[in-house]
Amino acid sequence: MVKNVLNTDLSGKVAVVTGAGGVLCSHFAKVLARAGAKVALLDLNFEAADVYAKEIEAEGGIAKAYACNVLEKDICEEVALKVKEELGDCDILINGAGGNNPRATTDKEYFELGDIDADTKSFFDLEASGVGFVFNLNFLGTLIPTQCFAKQMVGREGCNILNISSMNAYTPLTKIPAYSGAKAAISNFTQWLAVHFSRVGIRVNAIAPGFFSTKQNAKLLFNEDGTPTARTGKILAATPMNRFGESEELEGGLLFLLNNEAASFITGVVLPIDGGFSAYSGV
Repeated sequence: MVKNVLNTDLSGKVAVVTGAGGVLCSHFAKVLARAGAKVALLDLNFEAADVYAKEIEAEGGIAKAYACNVLEKDICEEVALKVKEELGDCDILINGAGGNNPRATTDKEYFELGDIDADTKSFFDLEASGVGFVFNLNFLGTLIPTQCFAKQMVGREGCNILNISSMNAYTPLTKIPAYSGAKAAISNFTQWLAVHFSRVGIRVNAIAPGFFSTKQNAKLLFNEDGTPTARTGKILAATPMNRFGESEELEGGLLFLLNNEAASFITGVVLPIDGGFSAYSGV
């Protein structure tokens, strides 16, 4: 855990984290709880979120898990009402729900003659349903919770929405067009929301994580003998700091943007936390 050098005090605040059953968002929930917030952990998988809520409580924090489908507005509204009744009005919303899906991924980085008839999933084989699922999960999965929880924020000073963008929003990665497009939309939407809510007490920002190694993705990044996969080699070669980030290295950016003293005049920004990936041209 990174030391809270900003002394961000979230005591008395209610923080809602979507996608909180996942590796990074559960970590965000713990960071917010350690800063004093009461945390609502939302996830489609209630059991996963509940494990992390109990871990927060074991550390002395206040947390409660909720089953929530971020693509269903009626469900989100019900959960928002429950959070209000059980923890209080939402002060902080972390829109962390999202992800990719194989149905929206090509098998190869580059299209080659003959791929249309080959036993490979090319761009021409992507189905609208798979692409739509990924785009909706990331974009509508941010828009809908914001509609439901920002109602509790408007007109109250010091409220914050933090979206999770990605390096894909700056330059699309090969093979994942839907995810890249959706994250670009999140960055744009962050700016739109920042302007829209600028006069009712809500700041809206985003972080754009680079490449982080977690237990969840370790098998995708490294071979069984510990050597990097070919894709990992490309990632590290394009990251000037020449390593993956650690989950704890997201804490400073998270707490800074939520700090109403340190970041009081900051809204509509997307903060890269990427070891220099977005700044490097490859030359």
